[in-house]
Formats: sequence, C-alpha cells, structure tokens
Amino acid sequence: MEWYLKVIRDNYANFTGRARRQEYWMFQLFNIIIIFALIVILMGLGALIDAPGLISIYLIYVLAIIIPSLAVAVRRLHDTGKSGWYYLVSFIPFIGGIWLIILLATEGDVGPNEYGADPKKPNDLEINEIGNSSLEH
Repeated sequence: MEWYLKVIRDNYANFTGRARRQEYWMFQLFNIIIIFALIVILMGLGALIDAPGLISIYLIYVLAIIIPSLAVAVRRLHDTGKSGWYYLVSFIPFIGGIWLIILLATEGDVGPNEYGADPKKPNDLEINEIGNSSLEH
C-alpha cells in the first residue's frame, strides 16, 4: 500500500524522473484491488437500494486515477531509457499491449540515465560527486 500512496501523494502528476518496477507494479496491483472492491461493493449496494447514481463513485475514482497511472507508467518507461511517448505503442492492434507490458517489465538502466538517477541506488550520484569534489582539493 505504501507504493500506491507514494504515487498518489508524492508523484500524482510527476512525469519526470524514473520509477522502479516495484513501484509501478505495486501501484497497479493496489489499483486493480481497489477497482474490484469498488465494483463488488457498488454492485451489492445497487442490488439493495437500487440507486443508479452509485456508478458515479466508480467513475470518479477512475477519472481521478488516470493522471497518476499515466505518470507512473511514463516514469517506468524512463527507467528503461525510453521516452514516455512509448506508452502510445499500446494503441498498436494486437502486439502493442504485449510490447508495452514487456517494456514495463524490463529491468531499468543501471546507474543514471538521461531521465535521472537510478531509483534503486539514488545516493550513488551524490557519493560520486562527493568523491570527485574531494579529489579536486
């Protein structure tokens, strides 16, 4: 749940930087769990009280989660050294979705890349800078 909350709280619309595989997939896991829970609860309530407006709760959640879902996917693609525009590959019929899943499941670049520091070792850059600055003196 920490990974889900991290994306929602800290990186809601952050399309810059990199996201680890664990951050992306844990966010997606909890997102799916929440969606299924909402569906089950709303179907149960809908059967009991016959209120057609209950579907709006589900729609509000889906609309609220679109931006952070895109942002974490773009950051995940950045971790593999790809542009966020690669997300559009999912629109290619048949193979696009499979290709995107492979890209999202691929291990990220080791060390810093053009999109930022390695999220697995965020302090490596600072340590290298400290070591280099002490050699200059």
